[in-house]
Amino acid sequence: MNANLPARRAARAARALAPVAVVALLLAGTAACDSDTSSEGTDRGVHTLTPEPEESPSESPSPRTQESFAASVSAESERVRQEAVKRLDEVEGRGNAVADVSVTGLPLSGSEEVRSARVRVTNPTDEAAFYAVKVEFVDAEDKVLDTVVVGVEDAPPDRAVDAQANSRKAAGVKTFPRVAQAERG
Repeated sequence: MNANLPARRAARAARALAPVAVVALLLAGTAACDSDTSSEGTDRGVHTLTPEPEESPSESPSPRTQESFAASVSAESERVRQEAVKRLDEVEGRGNAVADVSVTGLPLSGSEEVRSARVRVTNPTDEAAFYAVKVEFVDAEDKVLDTVVVGVEDAPPDRAVDAQANSRKAAGVKTFPRVAQAERG
């Protein structure tokens, strides 16, 4: 029986290598079928959609980061708000556009630190206009807890535009927003 031991080991080795041999034959056959013998070294079955990068991208941030974008948006919002404050300082009474503006309180969760209101401006004129709106946040006793000024640039004619008024002072208190002044100019 010891004479059959080397033969059995050889048979086991052949069975173990059979799948590897089959895979190698399949790969060789596939490569032979896909190759184009009419051109040297070019496989017409492979198409590169984007060129390979010549060098790795730099690790430095792009010139326009999220922080710089947010800062520019914030600066623009503040510029529009300051323009609205300036215009409302010149207004006597409630202004010429109170009928063009509505304010709705936005729902809040218990963890919010800001009380917000949606300011909807509908421009009834034939031209785009700047709107300055002063929103008051009042409590149940009609006491003004905070006043926020919102500017809306280039409100298109015959269309509604939404802006948001946010108050940190009115946070945590059930408040009701209302339009104190609105000027179209």
